[in-house]
Amino acid sequence: MKVKVPPALVMLVFGGLMYVLDKFLPVGEFEFFGKQELGMFLFGVGILVILISVIQFLAKKTTTDPLNPNKASKLVTNGIYNFTRNPMYLGMLLFLLAFGLKLGNAFNTLIAAGFVSYMNRFQIKPEEEALQEKFGKEYSIYCKLTRRWF
Repeated sequence: MKVKVPPALVMLVFGGLMYVLDKFLPVGEFEFFGKQELGMFLFGVGILVILISVIQFLAKKTTTDPLNPNKASKLVTNGIYNFTRNPMYLGMLLFLLAFGLKLGNAFNTLIAAGFVSYMNRFQIKPEEEALQEKFGKEYSIYCKLTRRWF
């Protein structure tokens, strides 16, 4: 892979950008009934999605190392991987959305979108190339049947 930045660190950087934007941008603040509950729900779903996906990888005895997808020994396509090819990154996006709700600045959605864009370009595409090379037609079929995010 070209870029060797752990995805969790990328999420923290984007979360930091959200915090800075919220503190220094004088517009975009919002409030609505249930905002806190929605944020907690998104955070909880994010944790659940990540836990399920990691457990599935561990059950198949394949690597969870996002920086070395070529070390994957098996292609995981069942369970949560029936619905998304990248549930761990989806969970991270849910964390960012929950954090954005907690901060209460509408412009943080743009930073969350930036996270998706960054992950697509610098993490997911190189992973997909490595998995395509390793698993060939099986991976191609999986990509046609399952969306990248949700």
